[in-house]
Amino acid sequence: MVSEFAGALGGPALQRGIGVIAPYDLALDRELWRWTPPEVSLHLTRTPFVPVPVTTEQAGLISDEAMVQGVTRDLLVPGPEVVAYACTSGSFVAGAAGERALVEVMLAAGAPAAVTTSGALVRALLALRMSRVAVATPYVVEMTSLLEVFLGEHGVEVITSVGLGLPGEIWKVPYRRVVEMVRAADHPEAEAVFVSCTNLPTYDIIGPLEQELCKPVLTANQVTIWAALQAMGLSAVSEGQSLGGLADAPAA
Repeated sequence: MVSEFAGALGGPALQRGIGVIAPYDLALDRELWRWTPPEVSLHLTRTPFVPVPVTTEQAGLISDEAMVQGVTRDLLVPGPEVVAYACTSGSFVAGAAGERALVEVMLAAGAPAAVTTSGALVRALLALRMSRVAVATPYVVEMTSLLEVFLGEHGVEVITSVGLGLPGEIWKVPYRRVVEMVRAADHPEAEAVFVSCTNLPTYDIIGPLEQELCKPVLTANQVTIWAALQAMGLSAVSEGQSLGGLADAPAA
């Protein structure tokens, strides 16, 4: 009995890792884990606190390149296979060039591979072969407009957009309000709906909304983890969601 027990003490299977750079106010760590398969661990770190509301100013501060370089290095000790910058606004506020710069900063800091939420959205739309979307955000008008500009730079047309105008505490928005926002944003000409902000809860409502609207519903946390797992050759845990195990788009 003792020898049999001892033989089973090799420990758990070796975990593969994703390093996650999260905004300082992220309250949805558990939601990120729900897309993550059991053989993968998320190694999270947060950007430094800044005393400003959820605005373009905040987005710029939490995407400062020197800061991103530093927190990327902080994440490398456990050996992640990819580093994900998990903030939509922080990765679109400076446009397509700003998003590409964030990826380059993470790679230069030593990340084996790197993705951002906004870049992951573009890759998801390419994988789905869709270029016309409706956008639902918790943001103020200026921030939502910058998301539309970012998508336009990638050849994605925003058919309609709806924003809640929230200056903070976005994680407290209930599912009911998110569903109402998505319904209000949807349009017959939109091929998909994107729900922005990694601090907005969405996991349980994606599948039901896709069935109701008869089109893919993409969300910030969903596309972030999907893209990170794709970089590792893995699929997200996402039953009933169109993105699911869909293969990444081929490189341009």
